[in-house]
Amino acid sequence: MLSRIAESLFWIGRYLERADDTARILDIQLQVLVEDPRMDERTSCGQLLSVMGVEDYEGVPDRRVILDLLAHDPESPASIAAAIGASREAARRARETLSTDIWAAINTTWRGLSTTTALRPHDHFAWVRNRMAMITGIAAETMTRDEGWQFYRLGRSIERADMTARLLSTAALASGPQVAWPTTLRACGAYEAFIRAYRGSEADRQAAEFLLLDRWFPRSVVSSLESAERALITLSTAGPRAGFSDEALRLLGRARTELEYRPLDELVFDLPVEMERLQRSCAAATDAIAARYFAAHEFYAWTGGVVL
Repeated sequence: MLSRIAESLFWIGRYLERADDTARILDIQLQVLVEDPRMDERTSCGQLLSVMGVEDYEGVPDRRVILDLLAHDPESPASIAAAIGASREAARRARETLSTDIWAAINTTWRGLSTTTALRPHDHFAWVRNRMAMITGIAAETMTRDEGWQFYRLGRSIERADMTARLLSTAALASGPQVAWPTTLRACGAYEAFIRAYRGSEADRQAAEFLLLDRWFPRSVVSSLESAERALITLSTAGPRAGFSDEALRLLGRARTELEYRPLDELVFDLPVEMERLQRSCAAATDAIAARYFAAHEFYAWTGGVVL
């Protein structure tokens, strides 16, 4: 497979997942601001901008600002609009390898995005999530399980681990955990699965454990990292008898084992710091993938807490 095509499919997966998860994070933030009157809006919105990599904003952060910078402004690299626009550009580069259905779904989403900005924020985020779910379903049903699928799956899985880490940081920074965790579970589509797994318990520690470590829930951090590792193993035709020749696989595997084999109390004690460490691992793995498989790197990427 041409490196240009592989890179485009990798970033299509990342951008689509980024748009989906950014909509989920913003939905959480706005719901928590409404439900918890004790929360200081300026501080909370400033923390969210920092979590999402927007470090150079000089004004007073509020709901209007985060909606502009993280949802509607196509010139803001961290926004939903920018992610959907970039996914369309990546799809255009790989047009000869994508099915007509995938291209049509991405293109229609991009063209329809401007018409939904007038909706209430919750309705706009629901529209984005529904469109991302539709595109993901079309890809799953129309792409052959060849190298192209593995690169798409790899990008999507790394972005999901990264964005779930940001989502967990957002929840941990909220002042009202009794509000933040149930809202976070619902935003991930995890609330019913969590209730079934823990038989009605809604303890904060168990919610963090579910979203971090549950191997059966596809949006958990560990499940996403495992999916990325499987894609990399499939792409590697032959490995060494000892150790790892694939730096990205080593980085992702180390990040996963550091989560799985550490006591949960250590992880949740300072969750934003732990999630920032995970984000750095995802950024380093992306760099390693680009160095091994891609001839050039011309897309927006998370680098630590900054979007480039």
